[in-house]
Amino acid sequence: MRDFLSAEDCAALVARIDERRRPSTIADANGDDYFRTSETCDLDGEDPVVARLNALLATVSGIDPAYAEPLQGQRYEVGQEFKPHTDYFEPNGADYATYCSVAGQRTWTFMIYLNEVEAGGATRFKWLDKMVQPDRGKLLAWNNRKADGTVNPASLHHGMKVRAGTKYVITRWYR
Repeated sequence: MRDFLSAEDCAALVARIDERRRPSTIADANGDDYFRTSETCDLDGEDPVVARLNALLATVSGIDPAYAEPLQGQRYEVGQEFKPHTDYFEPNGADYATYCSVAGQRTWTFMIYLNEVEAGGATRFKWLDKMVQPDRGKLLAWNNRKADGTVNPASLHHGMKVRAGTKYVITRWYR
């Protein structure tokens, strides 16, 4: 969905990410120290801009906010990426029990691009032969599960390297 967020809201969220960013992590260490090289920011749900985005996402998704993880922002500088991965937790992975025993498996991912990137930074879905370019305010959503409830391997995606500029996104996962 293009123009999901206004330029003003995108700029306000970029500022918040810059204020509170920290190195990104992955749940299940795979031995590749360069698998995810971005920075992450946990956004404060009490912040008026974040609260407005939470309400907007609830409206457009139709999903009760009780099933939402807190909003996160990510920042990618030149050379940074998040190699091909899925957002669901692997049922046989070391992280499955830790992350799914209480809240359950991730179902949907909603990602919002907050800025234009000079070069690179696309989100690539290899199985679908689809690349989505970062356009300010664009909302991208996908289902991490199939209709039968099993995980959806076609949701494998790659936050490709930024070649020029900086990339900012917001991510919301539902369970």
